[in-house]
Amino acid sequence: MTAETKVKGPASYFPSIEKAYGKPVAHWFAILDSVKERKHMEQVAFLKSEHSIGHGHANALVAYHRAQQKA
Repeated sequence: MTAETKVKGPASYFPSIEKAYGKPVAHWFAILDSVKERKHMEQVAFLKSEHSIGHGHANALVAYHRAQQKA
């Protein structure tokens, strides 16, 4: 990856999320699908409380996943 192709935004957290929690981001997106009716911060709180994911990582997963759902 060169400086020109550097990943920005929520996706920039994905490598550290996968390393920290030992699961691919697709795993977390599938879990978010199970609570898709909840609001953004409710989904973040769910990942934090039920899966012990840190706030920044949970927020990045939710933000990216919600953006993909709207696309």
